[in-house]
Amino acid sequence: MKILFVTPECAPFVKTGGLGDVAAALPPALRALGHEVVTLMPAYGGMRIAGTLQRVVQLPQTARWPDAQLLEVEQAGGGRTLLLSCPWAYASAQSPYGPSGADAAPHAALPFGLLSHVAALLGTAASPLGWHADIVHANDWPCGLAPLYLHHARQAGSGPIARSVMTIHNLAFQGVFPMASADLLDLPDAARGIAGAEFWGQLSMLKAGLQAADAITTVSPTYAREIQRPELGFGLDGVLRSRSEHLHGLLNGIDTAVWNPRTDPLIAARYGADDLAAKTRNRAALRQRLGLPETKQPLLGLVGRLTPQKGVDLVAAGAPRLLAQGAQLVVLGKGDAALEASLAQLARAHPQQVHVTLGFDETLAHQIEAGADCFLMPSRFEPCGLNQMYSQAYGTPPVVTATGGLADTVIDVVQSPDSGTGFVMPQATQAAFDAALDAVLRLWRAPQAWQALQRRGMQKDFGWDTAARQYVALYEALLGTPGAEAFEAGHARPQAYPAK
Repeated sequence: MKILFVTPECAPFVKTGGLGDVAAALPPALRALGHEVVTLMPAYGGMRIAGTLQRVVQLPQTARWPDAQLLEVEQAGGGRTLLLSCPWAYASAQSPYGPSGADAAPHAALPFGLLSHVAALLGTAASPLGWHADIVHANDWPCGLAPLYLHHARQAGSGPIARSVMTIHNLAFQGVFPMASADLLDLPDAARGIAGAEFWGQLSMLKAGLQAADAITTVSPTYAREIQRPELGFGLDGVLRSRSEHLHGLLNGIDTAVWNPRTDPLIAARYGADDLAAKTRNRAALRQRLGLPETKQPLLGLVGRLTPQKGVDLVAAGAPRLLAQGAQLVVLGKGDAALEASLAQLARAHPQQVHVTLGFDETLAHQIEAGADCFLMPSRFEPCGLNQMYSQAYGTPPVVTATGGLADTVIDVVQSPDSGTGFVMPQATQAAFDAALDAVLRLWRAPQAWQALQRRGMQKDFGWDTAARQYVALYEALLGTPGAEAFEAGHARPQAYPAK
């Protein structure tokens, strides 16, 4: 199959969150299964191109979409990426998403309208590449209009049209703009009503994609169920319930070539489940780098967006109780100003126990996963999450909430002492967080049980192969090929990954 993977970000070009990692890992996994995959993303200003520029393709100019080009880049390992170059649209890699919301100017919708327009064009016989996709796989709201454009091209009867897949990585972000944007985006009248892009009088790019896509996926089985309820549906639960037969929860994987303690070049000492002594050298190196003293109490780590969604307020409020018992805390991330200030104040008040780095540092992120004894991720909701999988792979048991992909990938050691791989809170409350950390400290005082917990997590297989096969089966089902039967037979709703 010929698959166009459309994304607003992809590591190492641009990464603001988990989508950047997914976009870097899933296409190679699909190629490894024998399919032709091309990634399409914007060429943001200041973005460093990782690969060799092969050619430049001028796109057809229209009044709405002038002066756009495709830069074709070949990457190591046979990867092929198309960078959509349009300087007026994609100003900076530092802030790739730009303004959105009902109060944004109508023209703020144009950059990702252009991305969707080009993606749809590459799914038709009119593609300027001499190549067109069988499947256009659109990711999150910036690509949400691509399924809509494809749907209307198919209705117009303009030759072979690719089938579309819309993946929700986080339903909280929906690409809402003033309805006046519809004229600038060339949306047909039929797409402007409640059965199309209209959302409470505004235009939602994500809703458009959910209405028009041939299939909808999200990044874990549990999240696929959660978003059909008002609590986590963010106003779109009714749309998702109405399309539930087309909605599939396919659990993300992680890139085990990048996140593997046996081969990771960014950590102080490489190790595996059979060599946990080497992990302690990573803890010593992390403490040394951050200026924290050695202690026999656990070192707790947190890497991610510092927002209430991630439960960071629970960590900040619970930290004094932990510190009083001798634990240490290292934090890497950026986000809510009040949470940043609260954590920074905690570090100033407890310089021997707390270190906070505001920002993002890929090397330090790896070193925290390898050097911390326990990873904190008490999210209020989490579509999939990657850090809890990284943590288990690195022998760093996570503390998580029973939501989304966290529920699908972590087994609670308190409830299941012989099979648990982490600590699972029933809900994201302060009482539940404090109780989970009490359980961490109790088990920490039993070294053999703690090491058994570490090894069970490290023996899980979180690689992308399982997820890639599920996506292939879904694509084949959309195209009416033999994979349809395998997909419909109960394709992919694992509650936990199998052991290697």
